[in-house]
Order: sequence, then structure tokens, then C-alpha cells
Amino acid sequence: MRSLSPWVVLAFAAVAVAVPAKDCAHKVKESIPPPRGWTKASPAPADHIIELRIALPQPNFAELEKHLYEVSDPFHDRYGQHLSKEEVESLVAPEDESIHLVNEWLASHGIYEDNLSRSPARDWVLVKVPISQAEEMLKTEYHVWTHDASGEAVVRTTAYSVPEHLDSHIELVQPTTMFSRLKSLRTTFRFDSDEQKSAKIAADAPPISIPSASGGHVDASCNQTITITCIQQLYNAVGFKPSAKNGNQIGITGYLEQFANIQDLQTFFADQRPDALNSTFKTILINGGLNNQTLSEAGAEANLDVQFAFGLTFPTPATFFSTGGRPPFKPDIGTPTNTNEPYLDWLDFILSHPNPPQTISTSYADDEQTVPVSFAKRACNGFAQLGARGVSLTFSSGDGGVGDGEEDPALQECFTNDGRNATRFIPLFPPACPFVTAVGGTIHVPETAVFFSGGGFSDVVRTSFFSITRSADCVFHIAILRQFPRPAYQEAAVSKFLKTLPKGTYEGLFNPNGRAIPDVAAQADLFKIFLSGEAISIGGTSAASPTFAGIVSLLNSARLSKGKPPLGFLNPLVYAIHAASPTAFNDITTGNNPGCGTPGFNATKGWDPVTGVGTPNFGKLKDIVTLDLLDIVGL
Repeated sequence: MRSLSPWVVLAFAAVAVAVPAKDCAHKVKESIPPPRGWTKASPAPADHIIELRIALPQPNFAELEKHLYEVSDPFHDRYGQHLSKEEVESLVAPEDESIHLVNEWLASHGIYEDNLSRSPARDWVLVKVPISQAEEMLKTEYHVWTHDASGEAVVRTTAYSVPEHLDSHIELVQPTTMFSRLKSLRTTFRFDSDEQKSAKIAADAPPISIPSASGGHVDASCNQTITITCIQQLYNAVGFKPSAKNGNQIGITGYLEQFANIQDLQTFFADQRPDALNSTFKTILINGGLNNQTLSEAGAEANLDVQFAFGLTFPTPATFFSTGGRPPFKPDIGTPTNTNEPYLDWLDFILSHPNPPQTISTSYADDEQTVPVSFAKRACNGFAQLGARGVSLTFSSGDGGVGDGEEDPALQECFTNDGRNATRFIPLFPPACPFVTAVGGTIHVPETAVFFSGGGFSDVVRTSFFSITRSADCVFHIAILRQFPRPAYQEAAVSKFLKTLPKGTYEGLFNPNGRAIPDVAAQADLFKIFLSGEAISIGGTSAASPTFAGIVSLLNSARLSKGKPPLGFLNPLVYAIHAASPTAFNDITTGNNPGCGTPGFNATKGWDPVTGVGTPNFGKLKDIVTLDLLDIVGL
């Protein structure tokens, strides 16, 4: 039996840089150039409270990764045999020695067990300390840094150290060198008056013939306005009714004070899903998240995600996770302030949850280059833990094409932040994590790639320090850059695309060996939602991710109703189905995603870095994933 199970093995890139230890007692853990687009202001107030996250190594993560690929590989005997919460936690738990030594270090600074908190697996330690104490612990200096474009301020440093004997027992400490800005993806919107007129005209036009659609056609109005009915028709899901009682759940993440408004949801249901009227969803507040139901405070992003994901999957039980945490620092407020990336707070919560939703969509991301590799790797490991437990995670792939959405070379702003200021395509994180499903965007009927669909190749590298010699009792180090190669599950599809590129295409602008995104796509513009009581038309891959997640949740409902486990980590299955039964996804072959002073990549036959393997054909996918024996080879 063929297997897709080989897990990611680190490949060495031949880069070596000599780095002296900061002093004989401490070792530099991470050092970065001053980040582009940020200005260092004053020293951070000594009494400002910061919450340090200390990551202890996960020595058995490779074993967890092996389990993840086996239970997610449709060719493997263990397919669908997801791990329990306790099994996952045992596989990411640190060594007792690491816990003991870090405890000793914290105690030497007056921090004891009742002054800290730990993750369930004990692989994260969280401590709240004043800046002055953090600076002493990490042998660093924190400053207030201001983002030039937005004016937002953060408390950060560009280098920090840990005691040398703890170097192998501490993987990272944040917030230190992380200057990313979690942002919701493109939710450009316009009020619906013009669209209503266009839709009324289109309603009189004959249906559009789409052989893969339900009944072979899609309403002509869907070229002007996307509704629940349009998605059901286009993706061949008309007539399927999910169960409310088989244990299936769907979740949406919310950040940056985006509030999902229930009154707007009811108006949306009345307009597009009248059978769902008076139904609602559960809101879970995380780390100071709020649930402001004032109609004027409704969030466009939150409403978009909730209305379409929950509208597509009614009556599936639904949850909106409202996570607090912005902005990280206000110089005129002396009270303790959250300074962590909000999606780590969400990850902490969801990993501790005994029964998370089987499908969760997120429409927020950072530029990958602004996320320290150690942090990206650790967050990605958290997503892998959810996948091993049977949770499908979808992320919007981005709304800047290959970077900033700008085709004019004179206007583009895709510059590296490593001090070189070189032009480079800019993928996003977490979509670039190999353990999540990145969703690109399409528009119109028949579908074409939407110009802003984020896509490309991850540039993630990891820096490891190795002691090589001693001189006067001080250790010197070599930094070896090690690159994550492309996951095995997408190697064949992506390599086939790369062979179609003329030699030298965008040479030096992207990493042809990296994890490629997106994996799939869905409609991403002209969505009709309700915001603060008014109909608006809205777009972005932030529409595509909850739409695709809705289709995945319907597939999970079909499986659970047949006594089968949920799909879990999707990507090995997605690429296997695409290879064996290409019509299970609607191949998108027109359009491109400009950015960084280039036209970007073209959508083409097969996988491409604009729309992935294409958009879903729910009917065909349902037939495949509900087979008694998932034998894709025989399709």
C-alpha cells in the first residue's frame, strides 16, 4: 500500500556565520537587524509589566509529526485514527530536566510556581514581570518601537540572551524580537445599492451553464452578488442537509476587537437563509476578548466570517472565538498590558479544550518575514497538534497577490527586513505553515482567479547555534541556516507547476523549494453580508477561508453521520484526491496575482500558486470521503 507519510526532514543550507557569545555566562538566543518600517523611540518604562512566554523544547515532536501524517494520509492503515488530547500532550511534553533547570533559573529571579502559569503539556511557561526584571533575566534592553505607517507602538528588543547552560532547554522567549502586526485580510467593502441594481438586472438573465455545479447551472446574479445559494449551486452542495446531532461543530476565530453581531446575523438569515432564523452561535471570550453587541460596533470581518460559514452549515453547532490583545502597548497607560501575539493566546486555549470544533477558519495573518522563525516553527507545531486531534484548520492565503498587490515596479514595497532591503515576494504566516490549509480566492462564474489572491512559497529558515571552541572560558558559536523543504504531500503537484515556468522566471524573488501556497481556493469577492443593519458587498480571501471551511464542515457532517471520524488535517487528502480524481476540485486556469512590481503567477492547469488545486466540488468530495474504504487509487 502506497504511503504519503514521510514527514518533513530538515535540509541544510550551506550558510555559516561566526557569532561570538554575548558574554561568558549568557548566550545570545536571537538577534535581528532593526526591523524595516519601525522606529526605535524611548527605553521601555522600567515598571511596565510584560508577560514573557518561555518555550521549552518538545523533544518528541518528530514522533507527533509522524503520527499526524499517518492519521492524515488516506493511503495509510491509520487514516482517521486521531490522537486524544492527552496523547498529543504527552508527545510535546518537555524533558523533566528542562522543567527543573528553567524552574531553578526563574527561582533565582524570585519567580516561583505560584507566580507563573504553564500550558497543559508544560511546554510553555508564562510569567508576568516588570521590564526591568525581564531585561536582567534576558540580558537585554527593551525599547518602545513605533510602526511608521500605523503609529502603533510595541515594547520589543532586537536581541536577547539566556544562561548558557539553559540554551538547549529554552527554545525561545517572546515578546522579544517579534515585530509582526496581526492583521485581518482584505475586507474592502461597499454599500450595496449599486450591486442590488446590477443583481436585479442579472436575475432576469438565463442561468450560467457550469457542468460541475448543482443541476449544471448557476444563477446569473451570482456574477454580481455572492449569496449562500450561489455557493451551494457553484460548489454542488444544493440539497445537502447537515445534522445538528452527530457531534459536528464549526468555529471562527476573531481578533482585533472584531465583533460578530447577532442582530446582523438574523437579518442575513432572513435575507439568505430563512430556515435558520432565530438560531445563533456560541461566543467564547479568550484573554480579555469582548462580545460587544452594539449594532454600530459590528465588525465587517467577523460578520463576513460568521454569516457565510454558519449560514452554509446551519444547523451545525457553531462557535465564535473572540480573542483579546491589541494594541500591545500604549505609553500613557501604566497598567499591565497583553504583549503577545493573539493567535498564541487562542492556541493556548484551543489546545486545552477537550472538544474543539472539527473545522476552524481564520482570516488573519502576518507577513512571514516579520515572524521570527523560532516563533513560526513553534506556532506551527501547535497547529500540528490540533491536526493530530482531528481538527481541520483553514487560513486565508492573503490579499496582496505575491506580496503587496502592486504590479508597477516603481511603486512596489516588497522589501526584505533583514537589513538588505532586497525585493522579494512576501508570503504570509500562518498560511505558509505546512500543517494548515491555505485558501486562495476566485471571482465570477465561470470562476477565474481573483487578482488579490495570495500565493507563493515560504521563505522560512531556522538558525541553530553550535559551540565550536572555547577561548578564555568563553564560547564562540557558528550559526547554521537550515531550511524547511516543501512537504511531501504537495511535492508532485508543485514540482509539475514549477517545470512549466520559463527558466529564470522571478529568479531570486521566491524560494522554489519552500512550502507552496495556497492549497485550495473559493469565491472571494462580491459577498453580500449585513453590517450594522445595512447590506454591503465585501471581498477578500477572508471570504474564501470561511466559505471553504463551510464546505469542509459539510463533509465532516457527512462522515460523522456514517460513523466515520472527521477529516482532520486536510492537505495530504486534498493533494491525493486531486491527483487521483481531478474533477473533485474545479481547476481554475485563468487569472494571476500581481505584486512586488510583477504580474505575479498565473493560474494554470493543475496546482498553481494563485488558486492551489482549485475550488471544491462538494458532491464529488462527499462521495469520496464517505466511502467505506477510502481507496483513492481506484477512483
